[in-house]
Amino acid sequence: MKTVTVTGTTHCDDLARALETFRDRGPLVERWGTELARRLGSGARLLVAGNGGSAAQAQHLTAELVGRYRDDRPPFSAIALHADTSSTTAIANDYGVQEVFARQTAAHGRPGDVLMLLSTSGASANLLAAAECARRRGMTVWALTGPAPNPLQLGADEALCVDAPVAATVQELHLVAVHMLCEAFDRAVERGERDPAGGTGRADGKPAPDGRPGVVGRLVGRARTVGRAAAGTPVAPRKGPA
Repeated sequence: MKTVTVTGTTHCDDLARALETFRDRGPLVERWGTELARRLGSGARLLVAGNGGSAAQAQHLTAELVGRYRDDRPPFSAIALHADTSSTTAIANDYGVQEVFARQTAAHGRPGDVLMLLSTSGASANLLAAAECARRRGMTVWALTGPAPNPLQLGADEALCVDAPVAATVQELHLVAVHMLCEAFDRAVERGERDPAGGTGRADGKPAPDGRPGVVGRLVGRARTVGRAAAGTPVAPRKGPA
């Protein structure tokens, strides 16, 4: 049997190796962030879920979207299903642990919404049930998992699978993915303000029918106006209808 020597830097070495292959998934995360901005800007909702440490990572994402990542911008609808402890425990008690996320997905999810599921193993029964429920309801399912292949990868519309043998390393790169997603999301929101034809906040990416800036652009503009007023900067009066 091969003996593995663990040193004080083994964890860092594992992370560095996994990060090299993870870099290749950058375009996927960029596309997710752009698509998420379009959907949430048009009134869709993001639902997320995970178990244990993955639950913490998922809730980190919703905090960045409802609050902010770096710069001020409008809040967007993002719900961490595991954070509702009363619903989660009631469902687990009445229907079983495997239904805790599926039943909430059925309650909150609508066609066009996005469900993002995080799992280091990619085999959690309650996440697989939620993915199946979401797809039946016309939602898009994205997954962040550990090494492929895994059941959640196969049950999702798209998956980012981290090639790392240790769950801790997978979770650390999931956090990197969350931050990259937020950066891409914010860039897309910013483009929605400056380029009405390319980022109107509509899910189909088309310009607003009246030629005015889209939902995302108008929200960002209002947020900045409020921010300048709070800082004491004179704000020019708005022209035209609201």
